[in-house]
Amino acid sequence: MKKYIYTLPVFAALALSACQDLEREFVTTIGRNEIEQSFGNVQALLNGIYTDIPDGTLYIGGAAMMASATDESEFTSETNAIQSFNTGSWNAINNPDFVWGTYYRSIRKVNQFLLSTGKINLDPWKLDPSPSAQQVYNTNLASIKRWTYEARFLRAYYYFELVKRYGGVPLLTNALALEDDFSKIPRNSLADCIQFITAECDSAAVQLPLNASTLPYVAANDLGRVTKLTAMALKSRVLLYAASDLFNTPSWAGGYAKPELIALPAGDRMARWKAASDAAKAVIDVGGAISLGAYKSLFNTFNNAEIIFTRSNAASNQFEKNNSPIGFNLGLSGNTPSQDLVDAYEVKVNATTAVKFDWNDPAMRANPYANRDPRLGFSIVTNNTAFGTPSRNVQLWTGGLDGKPIINASKTGYYLRKYQIESLNLINGNTGVHSWIIFRFPEIYLNYAEALNEWSPGNPDIKKYVDLVRTRTGVAMPPLPAGLSQADMRERIRNEKRVEFAFEDHRFWDVRRWMQGPTYFGKPLNGVSITRNADNTFTYTPVKVEDRAFSPKMYLYPIPQSELNIVTGMIQNPLW
Repeated sequence: MKKYIYTLPVFAALALSACQDLEREFVTTIGRNEIEQSFGNVQALLNGIYTDIPDGTLYIGGAAMMASATDESEFTSETNAIQSFNTGSWNAINNPDFVWGTYYRSIRKVNQFLLSTGKINLDPWKLDPSPSAQQVYNTNLASIKRWTYEARFLRAYYYFELVKRYGGVPLLTNALALEDDFSKIPRNSLADCIQFITAECDSAAVQLPLNASTLPYVAANDLGRVTKLTAMALKSRVLLYAASDLFNTPSWAGGYAKPELIALPAGDRMARWKAASDAAKAVIDVGGAISLGAYKSLFNTFNNAEIIFTRSNAASNQFEKNNSPIGFNLGLSGNTPSQDLVDAYEVKVNATTAVKFDWNDPAMRANPYANRDPRLGFSIVTNNTAFGTPSRNVQLWTGGLDGKPIINASKTGYYLRKYQIESLNLINGNTGVHSWIIFRFPEIYLNYAEALNEWSPGNPDIKKYVDLVRTRTGVAMPPLPAGLSQADMRERIRNEKRVEFAFEDHRFWDVRRWMQGPTYFGKPLNGVSITRNADNTFTYTPVKVEDRAFSPKMYLYPIPQSELNIVTGMIQNPLW
């Protein structure tokens, strides 16, 4: 039997690039037409589109997280490509997060898939008058309809991943063939892209079931599928970005000739903030009352009411190997939290009061991890705390089992706990399932609070929804004080996002959309030096880990040079 290669065409630069092998997407012994006529084969194509959702736990070089390109973290190995973000040495040719081609390949898969759904042969069931066959026919017909909206959502999601990196990008909604002329495909405006993505979210939200429990049938693989809430959550995020400073302040680009590619038209910012708050509130209203449960265990499951959409990976222990302390068997240190992040976790004074951590306070400096926001301990391994299996206290002091001067020991004085399945014994080869969460309800709550604070400061819902996150089960931080000014509330919301979503790939984008890159990413990253005293107490001294670089051009990624070489008139982003 002849073997065929089922090819999903790719964007021009991808088709011509030697960097990626893009032709072998679906190898089979039947032809393309037969594939598209098969219900099961087309379903497999959709599953393939789902697998393109990125896994943020092993993102850069199979080890570094995007947190290590922010003030959240330092990646221990200096040879990992993530370091280019921190030194400012990345450009249109060398970008550690080179995803232009990756996401366009996924988009082309969707466009081809949408054509395939119209070719599925359901006649064996349709033409069989038996009740059982008719039931199968109707079920399959409903499934195909649902698949189209799942695919359209995924295309919208992949487009937003491009937009938040590049601004306006070419919108391709047809399954173009490789023989088509790609050389004149222009970038669409940012406004066009935002409108397209939100419209696709609206269309999907109308047609998709509310959540996994309302799917036509519930099986294990249904829990990771797109739902109404997923589409609404993406719309909430997109409109929040659209209202934020970066997409409304083209002046940073220094007279860029095509401002419509990087900013929305001048207009009513308050209307944009209101649209963002309305979109978030719609998710809250449709999703119903959600009780936010235990924080730490959330990141090792995919079946939790708080989670709206997640990528669940096969059982593995690579993340534990990458990020366990250097003194533990097979530990490689990996993504090590910064002192800048640790300082963002508040100190709980009592049930009603929390204050900022202050190194100038003698009591706080002497015992810097006492009475801190519990999310600190759930997310970060601090000195002399228990970790791992077999469990022991982590020795981060100079001369300790996990501290300097051991090669590849943490440079920051911390190790990462979040996402780690500490019950795994790596020597025994134990593995576990890791969940990379794309959307969860606390983001929606804080999106709502952030947007509402901009156009309706003082609204009681702002404090209400921030407090829902702060006072969640197992965290129980004091509610925010009453009477905060708009500016103070803005900073409290931003800090809440920082600690709640540490290492969840929000910080890299939040700081950019707030246009605070030089403030947070253009200054030295800090850690702590720890000395063990003769009486077994410890002295903690803040230290600089490394200098970091940020310039305004880094608010957006450069369009890859390979695209500029191929597509006539493709416009580069400002200042690159």
